[in-house]
Amino acid sequence: MSESDDPTAKPSGHWEARSAEQSDAGLRVDRWLSSWTELSRARIKALIEDGQVRVDGNILGKVTGKIVPGSEYAVYVPPPIDDTPTPEDIPLSILYEDEYLIVLDKQSNLTVHPAPGSRSGTLVNALLYHCADSLSGIGGVMRPGIVHRLDKDTSGVMVVAKCDQAHRGLAAQFAEHSMERAYICLVRGRPNPRNGRVETRLARAPHDRKKMAVVRGTNNKIHASEHGRHAVTHYKTLRGFGQKKNSSVGTPVVAEVECRLETGRTHQIRVHMAHLNAPLLGDPLYGNQKAFMSDKSDVELRVRESVANFKRQALHARMLGFTHPVTKEVLSFETPPPADYQALVDALSELPRT
Repeated sequence: MSESDDPTAKPSGHWEARSAEQSDAGLRVDRWLSSWTELSRARIKALIEDGQVRVDGNILGKVTGKIVPGSEYAVYVPPPIDDTPTPEDIPLSILYEDEYLIVLDKQSNLTVHPAPGSRSGTLVNALLYHCADSLSGIGGVMRPGIVHRLDKDTSGVMVVAKCDQAHRGLAAQFAEHSMERAYICLVRGRPNPRNGRVETRLARAPHDRKKMAVVRGTNNKIHASEHGRHAVTHYKTLRGFGQKKNSSVGTPVVAEVECRLETGRTHQIRVHMAHLNAPLLGDPLYGNQKAFMSDKSDVELRVRESVANFKRQALHARMLGFTHPVTKEVLSFETPPPADYQALVDALSELPRT
C-alpha cells in the first residue's frame, strides 16, 4: 500500500514555484508570494526567516526585498495544520445563559480565541466544552460565537452568541454603537482634563505591528488624516491616590478612571489613556515601566512592590448593557474588579494625599 492509499498517513509539505513576470517588477516579495501561494504574509515572512523561500535556487534573505522579473521563486509550503479548536474543561464565570447567548466574566490571562502561539487554553476552547455544538458559526471555525473580544490580560464582562440569529443581532448593536460598555482602569497621574471625550483615528504603529497608534495628518494634527479607524472614548476620573510630587495640589500619583466606549477598536482605551499622558499601570505596550516612585517610606515601598508585581494592564470591563437580540429584553451586567486589581487599589489607598 502506498502512502497515498493510507488514510492515516500525514500529508507532507511541498514546493511551489513561479517565475516573475515583467509586470511583477518592484513588488514586495512577501506580498507577491502571498498572492499566488494563498499563504498569509505573516506565514511567508516566517518561511523566509526559516530559509524556506528560494530565488533562482538561492535562499532568500529579506522579507521586504523587491521582485526581480525573470527570476524563479520557490516556496516550501508546509503540511497543513489542523486548526480546529478542541473543547477544554476550563472553568468559566457565567453571569447569564439561555439558548441564544451566554454572558460571562472573563478572567485575566485568558486569550479569547486561538491564534499562532496560543492554539489551546483559550476562551473558545472553554466555550466549546461548555456549549458543545451550540455556538454561532458566523465567526468561523477559530472564533465560534465570538462577537467582540477583550485583550488577554483584560478582565470583565463579555457576551458570546450561541446561534447565528443572536450573533447577527449583537454584531448589529456593536456596529451601531448602541451597546453600553463601561471599563475602569488605573492610570499614572490622571488625564488632563479630568473628564472628557477623546476622538482620534487609530492604526497599527508603523514600527511595531503589535501596537496601535494615534494617526496624525498634516502639521501633526490628529484630525487631519483619513487613515486608520475612527475611535471615540468618553472618560471621567473617579478618584485619585496620593499626591504627585512637584505638581499642583490635587494631582494624584495614580487615578482610577471610568471609560465608556463609543467605538470598540483594538487597544482603544490603552492607546487613548496613553495619548492623554496617563498610561495604564502594568501596560507592557503603552505604559511607562520606569521606577514608580523615588521615596523610601514604608508605604511607598509597599506600593512600589505592588505595582511591580501587577503583571498586566490595570483594566476591567465592569459593565455591559444591550438589548437581547431575540427576546428584545434590555439586559445589563456589572462585575467588580478581580482580586489582583482590588489588591492594587488597597495598596494605593495607603498613599498620603499631601
